[in-house]
Amino acid sequence: MTMHLRTRSSHDHEDVMIPGAVVTSAAAKALAVLRIATGFVFLWAFLDKLFGLHYSTSSAKAWIDGGSPTKGFLSSVEVGPLSSTFHSMAGDTWVNWLFMLGLLGMGIGLIAGVALRITALAGALMMSMMWLAEFPLAQHTNSGEPSGSSNPLMDSHLIYAIVMVVLAATYAGNTWGLGKLWARLPFVNQHRWAL
Repeated sequence: MTMHLRTRSSHDHEDVMIPGAVVTSAAAKALAVLRIATGFVFLWAFLDKLFGLHYSTSSAKAWIDGGSPTKGFLSSVEVGPLSSTFHSMAGDTWVNWLFMLGLLGMGIGLIAGVALRITALAGALMMSMMWLAEFPLAQHTNSGEPSGSSNPLMDSHLIYAIVMVVLAATYAGNTWGLGKLWARLPFVNQHRWAL
């Protein structure tokens, strides 16, 4: 099955079919903007937690100054069947490293437009874990207080996971990114899962 890209010619306003692509030129650019913007969300979170840039992390809690990028969030989990598991993981060195490497990897991968399949898989896993930590299904915390959940299923973490899957599925790294160059690397060319 051959997929085509529909683009508009500036001269005759007709669609031109380009074999091998699945989105229009305008859609490819919109996906590139979405990819870069989403990448910046994760890269900024990494930088803020690393250096304490006074947005969500104060300099006193910066990772480079001995702070923990996971302790505050995971130790304050008050909902869901895994709350005690998250409490026990809060601030563990291995959890901090995985979390920070995940943020950095997703940020760089999305902004550069490379390894989007790996980024989508790792990102969807991380976002699913964060969804479980916030557990929007719960209307009440473990202590019986209202949880503040505004939607029992969907939240920003799942939206980010879906966005990353869509970006990988549409080869969004090929527009305004290094996706085409990445795909030509011998290892990536032989192992398509690394696209």
